[in-house]
Amino acid sequence: MPIRLYNSLTQEVGVLHPLHPGRVHMYTCGPTVHDRAHIGNFRAYLAEDLLRRHLEARGLKVEQVMNITDVDDKIIAKATARRQTLAEFTAPFIEAFFTDLKRLGIQPANHFPRATEYVGAMVALVEQLVATGHAYESEGSVYFRVESFPNYGRLSHLDAKGLSAGASGRIDSDEYEAKEAVRDFALWKRGTEGDLAAWPSPFGWGRPGWHLECSAMAMELLGASIDIHCGGVDNKFPHHENEIAQSESATGKPFVRLWFHVEHLLVEGGKMAKSQGNFMTLTTLMERGHSPLAVRYHLLGNTHYRQKLHFREEDLVGASESLDRLATFWRRCAAAQGGDLKTAGSGDPLAAAAQRARDGFEAAMDDDLNLPRAMGSLHDLVREGNRLLDEGRAGGDGCGAALLSLRIADSRLAVIERAAVSEDPQLTGEEQQALARREEARRKGNFSKADRIRDQLLELGIVVEDTKEGTRWHRL
Repeated sequence: MPIRLYNSLTQEVGVLHPLHPGRVHMYTCGPTVHDRAHIGNFRAYLAEDLLRRHLEARGLKVEQVMNITDVDDKIIAKATARRQTLAEFTAPFIEAFFTDLKRLGIQPANHFPRATEYVGAMVALVEQLVATGHAYESEGSVYFRVESFPNYGRLSHLDAKGLSAGASGRIDSDEYEAKEAVRDFALWKRGTEGDLAAWPSPFGWGRPGWHLECSAMAMELLGASIDIHCGGVDNKFPHHENEIAQSESATGKPFVRLWFHVEHLLVEGGKMAKSQGNFMTLTTLMERGHSPLAVRYHLLGNTHYRQKLHFREEDLVGASESLDRLATFWRRCAAAQGGDLKTAGSGDPLAAAAQRARDGFEAAMDDDLNLPRAMGSLHDLVREGNRLLDEGRAGGDGCGAALLSLRIADSRLAVIERAAVSEDPQLTGEEQQALARREEARRKGNFSKADRIRDQLLELGIVVEDTKEGTRWHRL
């Protein structure tokens, strides 16, 4: 079945056709590192991780670029106030970002270019736009001439004549009196030698505009035309609209084939944002006792990526419980078939249920990453599988098939196996099976057997605790 995705440019769901068969070039708008990224930011990064994982699971080789914006107005202002260089100011936020990526199980991009490392490519792009009449110098700055690009506004699907550079809260403070038209946007902002953020150029000392950075890095690393460009919906205008205008004006080629935009995370009815003061970081949630696995699971599977997600912290408890049911079923299947992943015999009813779940999961994911629907197939398997196990009607082959289906789903989710095994990497297979037997005994109401296994594990130095979120254990 072909992979179908929604394209913000066409406003339709269509079949993905990579420029190069078997390969996908994907660009992701990454963080602006003037503060820690919040979970609203990570909702977009998680959806993009889901996209990449699904493409790779379907046999495509993905080359992903995620930029780090380490120079802009806010960064300059904050670094200046602290009397730090750009590198000194941004370093802890960049480190925290990579730590959170790892905690949330987000695969690292193939490239993490920093804007300050690609200023040369940005200057060359500006020179090209000036030479072809798409940009002009004015009072030491360089602006893109929007009138020179007739297709301006096609991504945001707004009246291009009414769009202006100042229509978003994330716009650099362009000097309107220096521009030919209010819609024009800054490519290069004038500066002075010795400024905190200033580089030499044919136009004088200055620094690149925000929109210019992504175009230059994307084309430098992935080429003039790329398959997929990702970002939050708030990036459509003006950021992505401006990327299209400057990139296509420079190359004469389509910049992006498919635009993948993720909807907002809402809290108390409003968009989660630093500017609103209503944001939460992953560290904050962890300090309140929530697992990064539960955060990932909730932000991914609760709502389709193109729908707004209303975040309530108490929903993380439900996510943790749902994840625990998946993890418990994983352990039951692993214990019943001894960890041997083999295909199932045709006579085992659990094998048939596993195949239905696998087919349903893949079909839903191929249909614009419909993970909520895909999870329905997975939870059906858990319910039916637990019933068959309780009735003694599931054999080792069926458990192997169910475990294989869980693994296939987890190649996208990246939470079930991590929740199913101990956080202690030194836990042996025998110890894991003992924990699985204990959970099986508790499920069947044989609490005396469960207590005996708990005591045996304690002798091995493993403390087992039963909580309302599920069974937890750690070494002494």
